Amino acid sequence: MTQQPEEVRLVPPVSENDHIRGPADAPIILVEYGDYDCPYAVKAYSVVNGLRERLGDRMRFVYRAFPLTEMHNHAQAAAEAAEAAATQGKFWEMHDKLFEVNRKLEGEDLRRYAQEAGLDLPRFERETAEHAHAGRVREAMESALASEVQETPTFFINGVRHDGSEDLETLLAAMEGNPGESSGQGSR
Repeated sequence: MTQQPEEVRLVPPVSENDHIRGPADAPIILVEYGDYDCPYAVKAYSVVNGLRERLGDRMRFVYRAFPLTEMHNHAQAAAEAAEAAATQGKFWEMHDKLFEVNRKLEGEDLRRYAQEAGLDLPRFERETAEHAHAGRVREAMESALASEVQETPTFFINGVRHDGSEDLETLLAAMEGNPGESSGQGSR
């Protein structure tokens, strides 16, 4: 008899405090812990977009920051920039931009992205300089640790950690309830 690995659950569950895309009644909730300065998370960005395109209103996507600051010099600043954009109602615009620029995340870059997103630039600059949103990033990191996240990206499907490969087809199979197709090893 083969013993199944114990499921690792998302802590805390998705709430209105999260950054969410997709309808509240979507049957599939995908949570990603990511790092804007991680090459694997950058690659996963296009996978998530492919999943959103394929699943449409059947999927709700949640992003939580998990900046791996010991490996990625700009991860914390980028996560705080996304949170600063969130306070101006532009989280997803900044989130998308931060992944699309392929790790170009110097201070001047972040300022330019904020300007392109139409943010109140003096407010953005003040908040990022004062690390006004570091607490929000820290909360996401504490959630990641409580959820046994160790690397980025890490995905949770309907509250259970996905330990298989992070390619489009494997994640899609896991999300559509075909776990036999998603039991492969991670992609790294």
